[in-house]
Amino acid sequence: METASRNRKFTALLTNRQLTRLVHTRIGGLRRFTNRSQGEHRSGRSGQSTEFCDYRDYTPGDDIRYVDWNIFARLRRPYLKLFLEEERTHVVLLIDASDSMRFEEKLPRALQLAAAFGAAALAGAEAVSAAVINGRDAPLRRMPACTGRASMQRLFAFLEETEPGGDAPLETGIDALLREHRGRGIVVVLSDYLTTGDLRRSCNALFSRGLEIFGLQILGPTEIDPDVSGDLRLIDCETADQLDISSAPSLLSVYQDHRMAYARQLERLCRQRGGRFMATGANEPLDEVLFDQLRRTGWLQ
Repeated sequence: METASRNRKFTALLTNRQLTRLVHTRIGGLRRFTNRSQGEHRSGRSGQSTEFCDYRDYTPGDDIRYVDWNIFARLRRPYLKLFLEEERTHVVLLIDASDSMRFEEKLPRALQLAAAFGAAALAGAEAVSAAVINGRDAPLRRMPACTGRASMQRLFAFLEETEPGGDAPLETGIDALLREHRGRGIVVVLSDYLTTGDLRRSCNALFSRGLEIFGLQILGPTEIDPDVSGDLRLIDCETADQLDISSAPSLLSVYQDHRMAYARQLERLCRQRGGRFMATGANEPLDEVLFDQLRRTGWLQ
């Protein structure tokens, strides 16, 4: 029975070995968008943690417990010790589960990455909430903010119950999230970013609400490297729009130029607002993405 308990998987999204490694990592935010509740994310303000940062003059009403009496004995003037304040970051996981994410296992990879970010944040005493984008007219499916390692099972269950389907563009989902979200921190946006909408406005809205953008684009293998020939009719799985093309192989270089230019545009949108962006393939080994790419680029530390 003891062996069976050790071998039981906590979630179908991650192996126990991956989860063990993740609880020892932290999300590497670039900006200090934190909330007043205490956590493990150090702010720029002085507070009451155990890490000393500076002195200031004592003023009437200050807590005398923080007076440095050694300095007072030498200089006969009271100085107050200041410490770094540790605060809690709110990590928001926004998962695109519209119809285009059905293709080539993009949604399962998005859910795996969401589980990884959520586990790292909960292990670091941060608050975590999640939201799933489906149809235009469907309400945003949400998990309210939770904290602590004991909340991991709640997060994993929420993610595992996610079903693909719907025609909501990414920018519509972001708008719906911001109508309900409260708090500053980090928003991890997991999507294929295949939209014709105005993502610049959406990124501005996230930034102005105090959310640092972690944009993760997930593409299928044939979206990264198409293997096509002859004449084709392409049908958009969400809008049903059609496009007829002839001599598909001759257009592949144009397609690749456009795909790379779009990735650079998305990276600029995130970077100019103090965030990050990365594109990854749905078929890349998960360990390599989590413990090589994300660690090497500072997303996870």
